[in-house]
Amino acid sequence: MAGGVGSRFWPLSRMEKPKQFLDILGIGKSLLQQTFDRFKKICPVENILVVTSSIYKDIVKEQLPEIIEKNILLEPSRRNTAPCIAYANHKILLQNPDANIVVTPSDHLILDEQRFIDAINYSLDFTAKHDVLLTLGIKPHRAETGYGYIQICPECNFEIIENTEFKKVKTFTEKPELEMAKIFFESGEFYWNAGIFVWQLKSISTAFQNNLAEVNNLFIESNEYFNTDLEEGYIEKIYSECPSISIDYGIMEKADNVFVLPSEFGWSDLGTWGSLYENITKDVNGNTIKGKNVMTYNTERSVINVPDNKLVVIQGMKDIIVAELDNILLISTLKDEQSIRQIVNEIKIEKGDKFI
Repeated sequence: MAGGVGSRFWPLSRMEKPKQFLDILGIGKSLLQQTFDRFKKICPVENILVVTSSIYKDIVKEQLPEIIEKNILLEPSRRNTAPCIAYANHKILLQNPDANIVVTPSDHLILDEQRFIDAINYSLDFTAKHDVLLTLGIKPHRAETGYGYIQICPECNFEIIENTEFKKVKTFTEKPELEMAKIFFESGEFYWNAGIFVWQLKSISTAFQNNLAEVNNLFIESNEYFNTDLEEGYIEKIYSECPSISIDYGIMEKADNVFVLPSEFGWSDLGTWGSLYENITKDVNGNTIKGKNVMTYNTERSVINVPDNKLVVIQGMKDIIVAELDNILLISTLKDEQSIRQIVNEIKIEKGDKFI
């Protein structure tokens, strides 16, 4: 899934080139390229599909020259994750009705790649044998308000999960307030929702039909046009009628065969400047600096990301974000980073799309 706009990473993540296409970590590869390379070790390149906005087709082709062009699925508008997944399901159906599928965001950080690959292969083996909807849950390290949570069901005993690490899911919760996040963290029953799913095509298709038929039926009606010259037009029609709904809300919260694999492989969704700060090299003062002409004095625990041709001097600051791109400058405290998305929305209303 590579269609998001990453507004919490503004102003680096912009509509014309959002964060999945950026080399956020400064290693010479975008997050999309890192994700693609990771999954090349799990399945053949011809089995990798990228679902993205139609406006990003050329960027995907440029960054992933190995991908088959017909495997770039173009959404005419953003409708959240459920329609995105439904589109891919129906394309895969034409190739392999017995497919075993992994769904993953394209813009996440995985520090321990081998443990991640082992977890995915372990999950694929499990879903190949059982009619389940599986999600990967990350063991929380703190009371985080920026992630959704998955609660396991310790008292649930199911034959298919005896002597395995897979747990039955009890509840899904969207991003909680701090006090609730503390309760979740201390209980030991909750895991961060990584938004990574594994299932058989048959299992997720049944779940769509049972819980989100209004989305599924739109694609069923157009199946015969997929992989033809008429596909683009019919996809535009589908998306014009399709509700915007997440896979979590539309299916995962309603289905009764949902399981989670508690996992640890150095995961972060890199959704905010704070998450980048946690996962990137810092200097002796705890600052992470990108920019060749940055001078800091009595400045600590801050994220600074500015163009190389700008001289930036920062004195007496702590726990701040300073980010500039294309003459757009953001200065914020790290503790207020969750407000950036709302700020971007207000800029769009007051200033138009020029700065978004």
